Amino acid sequence: MQKALRFLEAEKQIFHFHNYKVNGIDAIIIKRWLNLYPIELLINTKGLTFKKLTDTQKASIHLKSKAIEMMTESPSMIKRPILELKNGNILLGFNEIEWKNALNA
Repeated sequence: MQKALRFLEAEKQIFHFHNYKVNGIDAIIIKRWLNLYPIELLINTKGLTFKKLTDTQKASIHLKSKAIEMMTESPSMIKRPILELKNGNILLGFNEIEWKNALNA
């Protein structure tokens, strides 16, 4: 996260930082993200929150409704950072080249 924030500041980009781990996240936003990316890319499977899930929960996360429910209840399982662009697209994870190209497009 820190690299992403420093990058945006260095590029003099105006942005709003929404810490969904602290402030939560709406199901509507997650649904919008799931229209752009598959569930498997939005879930941080390497994080402790995901690892603590039961096998049954892990198996059900591939169902869109269950994934949305789990991500709104435990936003720390969402991969970070997510950059929402003005055109409605999103970028998952920080990749400086990808972000630079997207912001300068």
